[in-house]
Amino acid sequence: MSVGLLPLPTSVTVVEGDVFPPDGVPTLRLEPLAGMGPEGYRLSVRADGATITANSEAGLFYGTQTLRQLAWQQPNGISPVDIADTPRYAYRGYMLDVARHFFPVATVKTVLDRMSLLKLNHLHLHLTDDQGWRIEIRSRPELTARASQSEVGGGPGGFYTHDEFREIVDYAAERFITIVPEVDVPGHTHAVSLAYPELVEEPALVPSVIDQSEQLGLELPVFGEAYTSYVVGHSSLKTASAAVEEFVADVIQELAGLTPGPYLHIGGDECHGTPKEAFTSFVARAAATAAATGKTPVGWHEMGASRELPEGTIGQFWGLTDDDGSAGVPTHTFVDRGGKVILSPADAIYVDHKYAAEDPIGLAWANGPTTVEDSYAWEPDTLIAGISGDAILGVEAALWTETVTSLADIDWLTFPRAAAAAEKAWSQAGASDWESFRTRLGAQGPLWRSEGIGFFESPEIPWN
Repeated sequence: MSVGLLPLPTSVTVVEGDVFPPDGVPTLRLEPLAGMGPEGYRLSVRADGATITANSEAGLFYGTQTLRQLAWQQPNGISPVDIADTPRYAYRGYMLDVARHFFPVATVKTVLDRMSLLKLNHLHLHLTDDQGWRIEIRSRPELTARASQSEVGGGPGGFYTHDEFREIVDYAAERFITIVPEVDVPGHTHAVSLAYPELVEEPALVPSVIDQSEQLGLELPVFGEAYTSYVVGHSSLKTASAAVEEFVADVIQELAGLTPGPYLHIGGDECHGTPKEAFTSFVARAAATAAATGKTPVGWHEMGASRELPEGTIGQFWGLTDDDGSAGVPTHTFVDRGGKVILSPADAIYVDHKYAAEDPIGLAWANGPTTVEDSYAWEPDTLIAGISGDAILGVEAALWTETVTSLADIDWLTFPRAAAAAEKAWSQAGASDWESFRTRLGAQGPLWRSEGIGFFESPEIPWN
């Protein structure tokens, strides 16, 4: 029996008997399975047939992904086995930043295909940032007319029309993936100044912004000009402006109408030049606007500085695995107000980081380069003191695209490290260790190659 299943199933029992032929067709059954949850499944393989049973179509889909792995790893026939499997967390995510560099619909669809191999079920699209605005807002047409035509390095940028966004949503749904759109406010909004300059403050060239520019050799922003570098923390909407309130309401309401999923991400991070009281008041109002659409607001952990967030707001932690409390403390606000937390520790599953210092692409600000072992060497229940169990909604790997310009770049940085995030999100706590994971990860090589994934063949992994 192959040891190569990833994420690791809840239970695998090897059975004596002849193999199931490689050209065999499985039987799919929808029927009640007690204790398996909405996404769980059972897979039974015998010489005379393979049967996948689940409570939902999603469970059947995940069972099929497991059977595909077995088929690739046992090309001469699958040994008899019984698998019972259910995910640890309901939210298993991947974030693609389409603002720093824009990616067309076809690339996003390929990313969704890749995600399905790992049983990931939420694609978080970071649609706006200082470099560009990537979603059509018909009530605010200047956003795409003036703010979408730039990106890091000076490329042409781009945006998704309503129809293109719906195409992405529909394609994702066929793979049981929910789209989580993010429009980042009040910071990361320099691009808005190209369309509606009256809504945006002049760049805040505070010491942290100057330090980034000098240390990384990056250009500083100029108000009214497209920003094609990637210093962060300098931009902000005018948080006390009534016109900004109307703008945010227009954007959130229109985006909610395009989004069948339950979540709207409103950002709320890295406002280095915005006074704390102005920031906390603004994010509470923006989250309330999102909640008024019937969606659940999601925000980066800095939003937890506000104690007035709507009840049930979701927080996304992007601190470090050795967090000193600077990120963990505000994250508690979300839980205290009846919400949950998505975990994206930057030094583990920010997959835009370099594997090694000499790599041609990637960043390294979060505790230096991130090896595959680094991406696996953490535990959700102990990441943030006092937040565990049901307080955690799930896990999300994130790909920021300052240095990423193509699908080949996406593949190389994402794979294999996204597999570590997928296992943390799906498999039960303590079920595996690094040695088991690296062996099972190596067994994914043939399947990933067959899918055209240009993954990094890390020397840490015994690739098949």
